[in-house]
Formats: sequence, structure tokens, C-alpha cells
Amino acid sequence: MSKLTIFLALAAAILAVSATAASSPVTTAGSAYGRIVFDTRGFVLYGFTHDGRGRSNCVGTCAKRWPPYIVRARPAGARLGVIRRGGGRLQLTYAGHPVYYYVGDRKPGQILCQNVSEFGGLWLVIRADGTLVR
Repeated sequence: MSKLTIFLALAAAILAVSATAASSPVTTAGSAYGRIVFDTRGFVLYGFTHDGRGRSNCVGTCAKRWPPYIVRARPAGARLGVIRRGGGRLQLTYAGHPVYYYVGDRKPGQILCQNVSEFGGLWLVIRADGTLVR
């Protein structure tokens, strides 16, 4: 293999990884609650009213039932950000709201816990504009 071929293959691989890292970890789609936020696999994402702006109050048993959406790095995108959880992991935020999954939602598009009161607050799906659906 020539050095040029190796270089071009390496450059293509780097560009592919960069494009993947830069892609958004969320999407929006229509639902019974209007246009709301999902992960790229189609699983709905929830906000928690007991969280502070840019701070998660869901730990321990709460985080087992409502797993945080963990990312490796701060994503690019208007409304996207991260907070640092205990242990140093990064949790995705959408319009400042830390986002979570519900363990009972087992299929893409499933929304089983909208407007549920648990662990000191309400669990609500997130509109595309970043507001929580009440």
C-alpha cells in the first residue's frame, strides 16, 4: 500500500469520526403531546421539575428508574448542553433541562410516564422549543 493510500484512508476515517461526533444526540418528532424531543433511536426524553436549572436532583434510586442521558462530550447545537454528574459523567441538557429516559419505555416512540409525580417532582416530556409539557 502506498503512503498516499494510507494517508487518504486515515483522513477519511478521521472525517467520519468527526461527523459522527458532531451529529446531534437528539431529534424532534410529532407525538400526542405535539412536537417533542427524542434520542436518535426514537426513545422519548423527559425533564424533571425537581431539577434546578442546569442541575440534576435525580440520584440513587431515582437515577435507576429514570436513567440520565449520558454523553461523552458537549454536543453542538442550539438548546444542547451538559451538566457534570457525580462521578464526573456528563448528562445531556436540552434548553437547560437535564434529560432522562424512563426504564419502562421499552420501544421507540413509547411514552408511559408523562406528567407522573415521582421523587419529589413531575416527569414531563420536552417540547422542541425546550418547554416542559404539562
